[in-house]
Amino acid sequence: MPWKASSVVDERMRFVLEQESGLHTMKELCEAYQIARETGYYWLRRYQQGGLEALEDRNRAPRQHPNQTPEEIEEAVLTLRRAHMSWGPRKLKRVLERKDPDQPWPATSTIGAMVAREGLVVPRKKRRRAPPYREPFASADAPNRVWCADFKGWFATGDGERIDPLTITDACSRYLLRCQRVEKMNYERVRAIFESAFRECGLPEAIRTDNGAPFASRAVAGLSRLAVWWMKLGIVPERIAAGHPEQNGRHERMHRTLKQETASPPAANGRKQQEAFDRFRREYNEERPHEALDLETPSALYTRSARRYPARVSEPEYGSALEVRRVGLRGVFSWKHQHVFLSETLIGESIGLLPLDDRFSTVYFGKFPIARFDRHRIVIVLQSKRKDFSRDGAREGDASPSLATLSLAAPKEKVSGMCPV
Repeated sequence: MPWKASSVVDERMRFVLEQESGLHTMKELCEAYQIARETGYYWLRRYQQGGLEALEDRNRAPRQHPNQTPEEIEEAVLTLRRAHMSWGPRKLKRVLERKDPDQPWPATSTIGAMVAREGLVVPRKKRRRAPPYREPFASADAPNRVWCADFKGWFATGDGERIDPLTITDACSRYLLRCQRVEKMNYERVRAIFESAFRECGLPEAIRTDNGAPFASRAVAGLSRLAVWWMKLGIVPERIAAGHPEQNGRHERMHRTLKQETASPPAANGRKQQEAFDRFRREYNEERPHEALDLETPSALYTRSARRYPARVSEPEYGSALEVRRVGLRGVFSWKHQHVFLSETLIGESIGLLPLDDRFSTVYFGKFPIARFDRHRIVIVLQSKRKDFSRDGAREGDASPSLATLSLAAPKEKVSGMCPV
């Protein structure tokens, strides 16, 4: 038969029970169990005070630790975390320090351990990352140099209403200028939101968007009515390459946070959803520290643009070196008693033609070169037999240059830096 296993606790129980029987003296039992008499009396006292359960091993961990975080501080950390489940330890610490700078708050690692211990960590699926992409935001080194705009992917509220939020941010400070649901993603409604932002914050130097409507179209140079309005205000419409949302990565990253905070799950109806957007915008701008800003808030860095929104949008002006034409109905302009189709998005606008040689002219809308005009064939062309048209002779499909660098006085031909659709 197998040997009967015996633990230390079982030996203690047998020891005190045999001593209680009175058949052996304490000296005899201690010698039989090979323990000191002081140890025998210790376990006998434990048994008399608490019974057999008192013979179990006790927790040897100290009841108090000199470096233990006070309960009120830990509760403040956990309360803030429960209110903002997407904030990490660095953001939590910065907000707590801002509210009570005299309090010695725990280290970031300690705050992370508290949150994890309480089960307040939301696991995120690990993605396979592509090699780092060089961000096209070198010029966004001050507020209002570049604004970013896009529609957050649509979703339905609890009552089935479709929500298409239009978002606008400042690329330098990450300030969320607008987060507004729109009934339709058309020119009239989007222009109204941008006009409100321009009146409140002034005009940026450039606005970066994707290639979707109403930001772009299939017209010449991808112009849309919205882009034409921006260009008349002196704003450069920059468009990322098709299929490359990482070129607008700062804005896309904000969209992920927006979805976590306001659309997971969505609100009951459209009005409640807009209230959630408004709360998120205030929190994102004024409370939530941003790690890319050294844990400052966007509102601490953003300032209004010095370029005010004009009461009346002025018409483009052209120098004496250009021949000015008016785009009429059906998007055509006249050249030697012939109609030349350019774009219906420019109906009613004036354009300028700058001669390059004895055959070609560059078509300008304001300060922006948008196409080439073949005066022999009387037609607008986008490429020649010799090379594709792009700034400084770059091939079509290369990274598009910024329109802000183009000038009418440039000796070389330059066409629109807006990425075509």
